[in-house]
Amino acid sequence: MRTDLRRQAAATRRDPGGYISPLRFHFLTRFYDGLVRWTTREAVFKDALLAQLGRAPGEQLLDVGCGTATLSVELSRRFPQARVVGLDADGAALAIARTKAAGAGVQLDLEQAFADRMPFTSGSFDAAVSSLFFHHLRRDAKRAVLAEIFRVLKPGGSLHVADWGRPTGPAMRAAFLLVQALDGWETTRDSVAGVLPELMSQAGFANVRHARNFATALGTMALYSTVKPG
Repeated sequence: MRTDLRRQAAATRRDPGGYISPLRFHFLTRFYDGLVRWTTREAVFKDALLAQLGRAPGEQLLDVGCGTATLSVELSRRFPQARVVGLDADGAALAIARTKAAGAGVQLDLEQAFADRMPFTSGSFDAAVSSLFFHHLRRDAKRAVLAEIFRVLKPGGSLHVADWGRPTGPAMRAAFLLVQALDGWETTRDSVAGVLPELMSQAGFANVRHARNFATALGTMALYSTVKPG
């Protein structure tokens, strides 16, 4: 399991250090933002994700598997008094993230680390978000990462996830085959089965909610929310 997590947790993106890059191959990382923007209705689903977050300013917010930090940057724009931390294992993606943050004029704390062993003390964050990350993980890695998010959230803290979900019809199922071919059949079968809410509950989270779906060119984008009891 530990070997699997080293390969897949956090950004689970492969570069010469052993990660799996955002488009599975390291040399494609620079194209990731454009592809996501045009195929996933990114602006729409991320706006909805941040709307369900509904945080007050001045809090500690964590973006798990932040990649090139599009979501982290938007968090900082919307909540300028909050401390926003982006965590990812992929150094190439984080280099793009730093440039993006500087260009947007926002302050981000970017940490290169694996999501199954985050460099934060327990109860550090008021809320965590994650976008298009969990479908890169095998089932045991999903469980380990959810357990770690549970640990670093404060009691009463919330988790908000946008990722590929159970297809809402034959057209969405057919569209998602391309994602499965690119990102891996083993890791994405959980998306087709829609198991993430169940895994959240198993990790100890409460009030797990499948908030809404978005039809995209590559399949069904699902939004989830849940809270750490306390």
